[in-house]
Amino acid sequence: MNTTAIDGRTTRWEEHNAQRRRELVESTLRAIRHHGAGVGMDVVAAEAGTSKPVLYRHFGGRTGLYTAVVESVHEFIWSRLQHHITGKKDMEPAALVRELTDTYLALVERDPHIYQFVVTRPLGDSPVEDPITSITSRIGTEIAEAFRSWLRQGGMDPRAANTWGHGVVGFVWAIADKWITTGHHRPRADIVEFTVRLFEPAFLNQQPTLHGPERTSS
Repeated sequence: MNTTAIDGRTTRWEEHNAQRRRELVESTLRAIRHHGAGVGMDVVAAEAGTSKPVLYRHFGGRTGLYTAVVESVHEFIWSRLQHHITGKKDMEPAALVRELTDTYLALVERDPHIYQFVVTRPLGDSPVEDPITSITSRIGTEIAEAFRSWLRQGGMDPRAANTWGHGVVGFVWAIADKWITTGHHRPRADIVEFTVRLFEPAFLNQQPTLHGPERTSS
């Protein structure tokens, strides 16, 4: 038996399945945008031009489809935020908070139905990990590193960086959630400005007081 040919067919089949899953996830996102966060599997299948059994074959059910959508949304959010926050170690913290807040709010404002879909975990026998935890932890680590670099450059105690980084991200997520679920009662620019006003005094009041061992945990 030609194992090379078998391996080649297996690889092509896996690639085909992966591509088909991506297409089905994109169809699900379109269905959510058109019909809301509570869209059913029948509607998703119709949007994809396929049948429910095909969705179940690729994802195992609504929970599996939900997980795939969350992964896709996370990668989209990260790709947009990464440009704004990665490598910005020379940026003033208040400016970084402004950029993070505005970028994140713009993303959830663009797709409120998808945001609501992501934060509404499906009920069932199989528990689903909180979809917010992984993405906020990832962003928080990047923000913390930028804060740490800024503090070191100024001869200041860098031990606050981890608390600041994850704290800022948690705060931004909380206000974004409230803002999006209450119908954008204030313009995005106002929310961004209010957030910066809250954090900026803490950054301005830092003094060169580097001392004690630095730790990476809060």
